[in-house]
Amino acid sequence: MAKLYFYYSAMNAGKTTTLLQSAYNYHERGMRTIILTPALDNRYGEGVVASRIGLKANARRFGGDENLLALVEADIAAHGTLHCVFVDEAQFLAKQQVWQLTDVVDKLRVPVLAYGLRTDFRGELFEGSRYLLAWADELQEIKTICHSGSKATMVVRVDEQGRAVTEGPQVEIGGNDRYVSVSRAEFKKITEGRGRIELQQSVLPLDDQS
Repeated sequence: MAKLYFYYSAMNAGKTTTLLQSAYNYHERGMRTIILTPALDNRYGEGVVASRIGLKANARRFGGDENLLALVEADIAAHGTLHCVFVDEAQFLAKQQVWQLTDVVDKLRVPVLAYGLRTDFRGELFEGSRYLLAWADELQEIKTICHSGSKATMVVRVDEQGRAVTEGPQVEIGGNDRYVSVSRAEFKKITEGRGRIELQQSVLPLDDQS
């Protein structure tokens, strides 16, 4: 039976690596898949999904107002049976697009595996993540570690000095130079101005400028 799965984590937990490995497993068995990626995320080029360890694959880009059910239906009409839909950076989905993915599962009987962040740099849910958490058939956390050694569950946006940025637009594309995964306790400490983060993800007191 087809299901909607949501795999969520903080940054740098290997979400895209897991997605690409799962897609490869389908291809190895002669099954056809499609990878969807938000048009606003072009860090690795347009229509490319890439992991930090060098794996990559071509993907179908979609806009914020694009109908994903219609997109999948058109793909099936053009290329035949589809065995799985993968969604990278699923936190950027709009509410109606998450609902459309439930239709891909319920009407077309095609499983959907969505991978994304749960919360933003302010500790608030992304729109796509909120509705995936509400409507997905199965939820799975992909774990990663904070520099403190605890499990990382939050994301901090930092400036050039490694200090937390607590205001600004929710969506601002960036990598390890802008975002760091931390535990909830470290998130509180850093966003309250009691430390800063070096690129190596070590927290220093604010008065230590070395």
